[in-house]
Amino acid sequence: MKHSTRLITGVGALAVTALALAGCSSGGSSTDSTDSASGDLTPVTLQLQWFSQAQFAGYYAAVDQGFYEKEGLDVTILEGAADIVPIDVLTGGDADFAISWVPKVLGSIEQGAAVTDIAQIFERSGTTQISMKDAGITSTADLKGKTVGSWGYGNEWELFAGMGKAGVNLSDISLVSQAFDMNGFLAGDIQAAQAMTYNEYAQVLETINPATGELYTPDDLNVIDWNDEGTAMLQDAIWADSDRLASDSAYADTAVKFIKASIEGWAYARDNPEEAAKIVTASGSQLGESHQLWMTNEVNKLIWPSTSGVGTINQDQWDQTVKIAMDTPNETGSTVITSEPPATAFSNEYVEKALAELKDEGVDVMGTDYKPITVTLKEGGN
Repeated sequence: MKHSTRLITGVGALAVTALALAGCSSGGSSTDSTDSASGDLTPVTLQLQWFSQAQFAGYYAAVDQGFYEKEGLDVTILEGAADIVPIDVLTGGDADFAISWVPKVLGSIEQGAAVTDIAQIFERSGTTQISMKDAGITSTADLKGKTVGSWGYGNEWELFAGMGKAGVNLSDISLVSQAFDMNGFLAGDIQAAQAMTYNEYAQVLETINPATGELYTPDDLNVIDWNDEGTAMLQDAIWADSDRLASDSAYADTAVKFIKASIEGWAYARDNPEEAAKIVTASGSQLGESHQLWMTNEVNKLIWPSTSGVGTINQDQWDQTVKIAMDTPNETGSTVITSEPPATAFSNEYVEKALAELKDEGVDVMGTDYKPITVTLKEGGN
């Protein structure tokens, strides 16, 4: 691992972020100064939206393979947690860039956050609703009369949009607040549960089916994929401070370099999924080896192949996300936003520069020939 780039993980990340949010930072992050430990490299802080895991494999790979360093950056990665809002860390000046889902940030923007999506890394949604085969749920319409789980916290909008499209009202289902695990589903308390393709879905497949004594298999499950249902929303994106982009040319230049190295990291994770999974595990992730590899493989499917070059914000996908955010009420009757976001909410200016440089250097930013690998999960994800 390149020692000039620092990873702050686990308790350390929480402590650093807690100090930052408490206003105890000694000045926050800066792209204008240099760090004595890193020579002439520009220090950059990235705030993740969750704990270290292969959902963020590209950023960890960019650290390990020296892609950030090659661009003159000394990147510190801060883990997220349930009580950390990445955009708050970014707008508070304690991170230079942040990773977060688009619909969650749209709400923050409407509340006054001046941030810009500068690279849409995930082109597809990883959110699904899964059920056991014997529940007979093969379409969204089949949710009627069923117990349906939802995490809430901004994760519910694709589900509610899908239900609305299928003519399923909230009064037609029994909505259950789902914990961030699959225990309620496996216990039979939830008939249709939320599951990310790269995480909770695998948790089920890592569990022994009491009826067979073997691990559950995909044949035991039905999956509603919001990409197929037409209610997918954009998820993991790189966010930057809008005001700094407009007023600080050094920050804008750093944004291009950061995007470029990050995409190169994702290309590495695409071409070397086993190594990328090991890199994330070495960063301090608590997930098992087979689960980490599954996650790397499934996240790659959300990125590759790319329609317009990885990181490009496609207008049709952005418009669909905004429309759902404006038109879809949750169980309280609230929508994510009440009006169109400002023009500064996204920009392809920086990612287009990064992609042009990567293409000139021979990096495949499209992944047209991408093929996922086959991953064998083990009990408990070990």
